[in-house]
Amino acid sequence: MAQIATEPVVAPGGGGPPIGGMVGEGVIGRSPWQLFWRRFRSDKFALTGIVFIALIGILALSAPLIVKYITHHGPNDISELRTQTDQFGLPKGPNGTFWFGADRVGRDLFIRVLYGARVSLFIAFFATGLSLVIGVTIGLIAGFYRGKVDTFLFRMADVVLSMPILLLAIGLVAACGASKEGCLGGALRPGLLLVAVVIGFFNWPYIARIVRGQVLSLREKEFIEASRSLGASNRRIMLREILPNLAAPIIVYTTLIIPNNILFEASLSFLGVGVPPETPSWGRMLSDASQIFTVAWWMMVFPGVFLFMTTLAFNLVGDGLRDALDPRTGR
Repeated sequence: MAQIATEPVVAPGGGGPPIGGMVGEGVIGRSPWQLFWRRFRSDKFALTGIVFIALIGILALSAPLIVKYITHHGPNDISELRTQTDQFGLPKGPNGTFWFGADRVGRDLFIRVLYGARVSLFIAFFATGLSLVIGVTIGLIAGFYRGKVDTFLFRMADVVLSMPILLLAIGLVAACGASKEGCLGGALRPGLLLVAVVIGFFNWPYIARIVRGQVLSLREKEFIEASRSLGASNRRIMLREILPNLAAPIIVYTTLIIPNNILFEASLSFLGVGVPPETPSWGRMLSDASQIFTVAWWMMVFPGVFLFMTTLAFNLVGDGLRDALDPRTGR
């Protein structure tokens, strides 16, 4: 049911009492979208998070253009090795040529951070999308049909939740990335897709639990009974009546699971089993910096700041969406 916010209609000039003499006689209705935007735009932290995410996205997408027209060297280019390392082989700090300094082999850290953003965002969004497809489907079916279907699906979810996720992910990524053939007859080859699939496969039970709980409540509502009385099929009820009402919790949880997936990918790369070594990754940069950060602080500071700010921005947006979509917050 649409939510309506009302406010008095004031007489022309703004100085008189509301038309009709009483508050509430003249009202202005607002759509659910207008109510959402009114709450959301009042959250300055969430708006700041959106701006930062947009900025990171623009920088990540424009990384090839920056390489071509500004820096003229790529993320793995070591042609300036002699000029960006000292006589002891240690990298030099931020300067006019390498804005974030160089890494331990003389590569441009600024460019590698931008390409690392591409890697992190791609894996996070792909893994989150995979988790949503699996989780929403299983949660919707389990909550709607209940009984044995619910029991079977969520015992399977409990099995996935009981697994040591990080250890199992490390094992799968390492095993499938050990050769160029990959796993499952070559379906999963070493690279970004392999890491994204592994991360997405282990996160679906969380969204499935949220969807199932919402569906169990919605299936008892009057509009569902009305659809049944009109002869609507179960499939139509699930897709046309229940699923649209799950949009709010799905959107909120999506913005909250994306930063978790970014950190998951960074953890795997930090341990050396994430993306391939030649692919820039914030986690791998932090791993490389851990050995010489006492003399090359920039190698840990810049990737760490970008990783921290990106995850913080997504969490701020998620909190803002949750408050804006929940009218009980009173904002």
